[in-house]
Amino acid sequence: MDPRLRIAAHVAGSERIEKRRLRIGFVPLADCAPLVFAKERGYFRRHGLEVELVREVSWATVRDKVAAGALDAAQMLAPMTFASALGLGGRELPLCTGHSLGLGGNAITVSEALYRRLVDANPEALIGRPVSALALRDLIERDRGAGRPPLRFGIVFPHSTHDLELRYWLASAGIDPERDLSLRVVPPPFMVQRLEEGHLDGYCVGEPWNALAADRRSGHTLITKHEIWNYSPEKVLGVSEEWIDRHPFTHRALLRALLEAAAYVDAPGHRLEVAHTIAGESFVDAPVGALHRALAAGGTGAAPVFHRNAATHPWISHAMWLLSQMLRWGYIEKPIDVRGLARRVYRPDLHREAAADVGLPAPLVDEKLEGVHGGAWVIEEATAPIAMGPDRFFDGLRFDPDRIPEYLERFAISSLRVRIDELAELN
Repeated sequence: MDPRLRIAAHVAGSERIEKRRLRIGFVPLADCAPLVFAKERGYFRRHGLEVELVREVSWATVRDKVAAGALDAAQMLAPMTFASALGLGGRELPLCTGHSLGLGGNAITVSEALYRRLVDANPEALIGRPVSALALRDLIERDRGAGRPPLRFGIVFPHSTHDLELRYWLASAGIDPERDLSLRVVPPPFMVQRLEEGHLDGYCVGEPWNALAADRRSGHTLITKHEIWNYSPEKVLGVSEEWIDRHPFTHRALLRALLEAAAYVDAPGHRLEVAHTIAGESFVDAPVGALHRALAAGGTGAAPVFHRNAATHPWISHAMWLLSQMLRWGYIEKPIDVRGLARRVYRPDLHREAAADVGLPAPLVDEKLEGVHGGAWVIEEATAPIAMGPDRFFDGLRFDPDRIPEYLERFAISSLRVRIDELAELN
């Protein structure tokens, strides 16, 4: 069948969509944009779905409502899907994702008061990009000597990219996040308020809550997610395994709508429209100016990417890096089959099927070396060549999903509670 006719057949609803009315949860962040545009521009409806978007404040609420069946699907933190599948922090809930909602978009921001103290502690460490955590290390040592309490940093959820990125950056300068700082879980919309009230000294959060702090001159962004790991994974569309089993055609229609919405949101010249659309109280509830700056990010690559660079593809190698960091920090305390779990939760096969339906390119490979590209490159192993951007880590390390034990040996610090000699079982 001609691809255009196949698409027309799907749009006309000739496939057996099992459930047309869906409730999908999201948290007020810039990277909810594909979900919002799939609804506001009629992509969900085009593919036979009537979707209610449900605004949630915290990630714990999102997880619990998906588990209870109150939400059919939700925007989710990528590591949260693995934590739920393993029963970490709650009851075990096997989750799946066939769609990445985007790359990048987080940053580490500190209060203006803390930034001034960092400049005083080690001004040289704050020169150039990306900024190292050496100034923070020096200040922590100075504060410890003076008997000061640990600095308080906010994270959005224990099993989050934000937590893992913050830890990765801190540890590169010899800071042990569990010993040297006080990490506190704060829902994203409350980060700026907590910083301004003095309850936090810094945080790692998604946009626009870094841009807003900068606009209000209450916060200073030290380093972006893009600088820590260029075009790195962030949110996914999460559903339960059971839900996909019962609604395979519905799920495929959902992915098709999101793919088309992501392509629209990422198209040149659309970011101001995106900012105006998602700024309202029903969605992010933030100033348009802060959202637009966060979405545009001056062309530095710090802004979230929704479709370019194969952003919608759920890479198994991304999943395995996230799992390696969860092992590193003791969230997973026993050997697991990393690749097996990654492939159970991440479903690039489902992504490829939906992309083929709407005529969008998709990679034909599920894993790649991470951290090896310093500039633009092209994935040739795809349904059509896909232009890609850099994928460097700020410390220059590379991640080979086939060599996780050797990779983790580099990070043998006091808080790593998994014995390296057990990790041979991981692959």
